Amino acid sequence: MAGPIGTDDFSDVAIIVVAAGRGVRAGEGLPKQYRSVGGVNLLTLTLGNLARAAPGATLHAVIHPDDRELHDAAVAALPSEIRKSVVAPALGGATRQASAKAGLDHVATSDGRHIIVLIHDAARPFVEKSLISRAVSAARKYGAAVPGTMVSDTIKQVDAEDLVVATPPRANLRAVQTPQAFNFHLIHEAHARAAAAGVSDLTDDAAVAEWAGAKVHVFEGDPGNMKVTTPEDFARAEARLIADCPDMRVGQGYDVHAFCPGDHIWLGGLRIPHDRGLEGHSDADVLMHAITDAILGALADGDIGSHFPPSDARWKGAASDIFLRHAAGLVRARGGLIAHVDGTVICEAPKVGPHRDAIRARLADILSIDIGRVAVKATTSEKLGFTGRREGIAAMATATIRLPPGGKAAP
Repeated sequence: MAGPIGTDDFSDVAIIVVAAGRGVRAGEGLPKQYRSVGGVNLLTLTLGNLARAAPGATLHAVIHPDDRELHDAAVAALPSEIRKSVVAPALGGATRQASAKAGLDHVATSDGRHIIVLIHDAARPFVEKSLISRAVSAARKYGAAVPGTMVSDTIKQVDAEDLVVATPPRANLRAVQTPQAFNFHLIHEAHARAAAAGVSDLTDDAAVAEWAGAKVHVFEGDPGNMKVTTPEDFARAEARLIADCPDMRVGQGYDVHAFCPGDHIWLGGLRIPHDRGLEGHSDADVLMHAITDAILGALADGDIGSHFPPSDARWKGAASDIFLRHAAGLVRARGGLIAHVDGTVICEAPKVGPHRDAIRARLADILSIDIGRVAVKATTSEKLGFTGRREGIAAMATATIRLPPGGKAAP
């Protein structure tokens, strides 16, 4: 994954992220841009790496009309400083060309400071700062530019009967990637003209610029800027994500809260009816507190009390998902992954078993990871100690995270 957010200025750059497709080649399930790679939503990963590579740029996703909740969940998983750069999404069209035009129209209605626009596929999550810098520089110099890589295989042109009719020289061929980079007004006008002329089958934005008469420059692409399309691509992407985060950390957390008068408790973000409540400064969600401390422990970044002091009135009665989202955001702000969390609840009552899967789903949602990476268990203390006497509830947790080399905090 890309590293911490840098200090370069891209304040006149808008990045359109085309995410309106259905991704049928990825197989059954959610559209591919909302599927998980190594426990991270693909669109979350792409937006995060774009923001780190181009600090100061605005990010404009173009989505299918049915996908607003999926988009919002992907954005919510980003660290807070990155979320600020993501504007409300545009709604895409029936083709990629129509969706790119919708994104350009969306940028045109913003604050008007954008001179350069990059148009990027949501399914290319491994975009690096060096590629973004080359793209912006090429757009400023040429007006229209695309990244391309040398072709290593011999290419054959065939006819309708699959007979070879030509063998183009490889030296003259390039495999074109995104982000494609343009002067904003040039590409916006080109798309408008193509749409007005009824031209709708152009497969990338460079082709739209070419149709409108612009000369398109090809700059150096990045062989690692892969596009995730098939199930095999998802496996390759996950392997790469893990390889990019070799610093594996394990943290542990422990919390306890005493019973008090009440008619429910909060456990793992779920409201569970009970003949008593739990006493605490916040909502006293003992499981979420333990998991939060486990993540902070893996980061070597204090504990829940140092981030959310109980002396601060803002946290009186606060929902504990605030604390857990904060801890997860700290991992992602460092370019890391949450690989797994494991929580154990210790109490005589209430029974956790009937609520286990709902708690796992809620925790997975808060952490923005797959439910298969969340374990929740429960046990009693055989009527020994304060939990055995039904005086309170305890919880233990471990969290496994992966960080890029060095594991330093973002500035």
